Amino acid sequence: MASHPAMIPGNVAVITGGADGIGLAAARYYRSLDMRVCIADIDKAKLQAAESELGDVLAVPADVSNLSDLEALREKVYDTWGKVNILMNNAGVGGHCGSWEGYDTWRRILNVNLWGVVNGVHTFAPAMIAQGTPDLIINTGSKQGITTPPGNPAYNASKSAVRSVTEALEHDLRNTAGSKVTAHLLVPGFTYTGMVRGFLPDKPDAAWNPDQVVVFMVESLERGDFYILCPDNEVTREIDNKRIAWAMGDLVENRPALSRWHPDYLAAFEAFMRD
Repeated sequence: MASHPAMIPGNVAVITGGADGIGLAAARYYRSLDMRVCIADIDKAKLQAAESELGDVLAVPADVSNLSDLEALREKVYDTWGKVNILMNNAGVGGHCGSWEGYDTWRRILNVNLWGVVNGVHTFAPAMIAQGTPDLIINTGSKQGITTPPGNPAYNASKSAVRSVTEALEHDLRNTAGSKVTAHLLVPGFTYTGMVRGFLPDKPDAAWNPDQVVVFMVESLERGDFYILCPDNEVTREIDNKRIAWAMGDLVENRPALSRWHPDYLAAFEAFMRD
C-alpha cells in the first residue's frame, strides 16, 4: 500500500481513543510502518492491554474533554520524540437521550466528541504547523453527523459539529503561511467497535472491522481526500451519496425536517433511492 509522506518510519502518531476500535487498529498500522506511536485513552485497563499488544508505544491516560490532560499529553510526546506528524482526534462516546431528556448524557457526549476534538486541535495544531512538514490531523466524525437520523440527537449534534470544525480547520491550515499540515474528516460506516459491542455482542455481517476502516483511510489519504467516507458490508458509496443528497435536499426543497423518516415522504424517498 502506498503511504502518505507523514507515514514513514520514525515519524510520530498520536491517537486519542487509541486503546480500542479504530484507534487501536490505526496504532497497529502505524507500528507496522515502524512509526513511533502514542495512544491516549481514558480507560486505563484497555490502555494497559493495548500497550501490551502493541509493544513499544507510549501509553498515556487522558480525558480528552479536559484541556489540561491534552496539554500534558502534548508535552509528554514532544519531550519524548520532539514532534507529532499524525494527530488522530478519535476518542468518542455514545449514549441514548432525547431532545429534552438525558441532559447529563448530552453533556458527556458533547464534552468528549466535540470538545475532545477542539481541545486536540488547540493543543497540537500550532506546534505541528511550526514543524513545516507534511503532517496530518484526522478527526473522526460519523454519517450520523451528516444525515442526523432520529433517536440520538446528542451524538448527531456532536458529530455534525466535528464536521464543521474539521472543514474550518482545513480551510485555515491551507491559508496559513508555511503550513504543510492538512486536516481530514474520517467518516466510518457501520464498524464493529467497543461502542457497538456494548449492545451487539456478536459482530453483524453488515459491519466492517476497524482494520478495514484504517486501510480505507490510508488509501483515501494517499489520494488527498478530505472527506473519508467509508462504506461497509451493506452500504455502498452510491447509497451513501443518495442518502446525503436527500438530507441536503430537505433544505433546498424546504421539506419537513428529517423528511426521510416522515410518513408523508416515505414513498418519495424510496423512489429517489431506486432511481
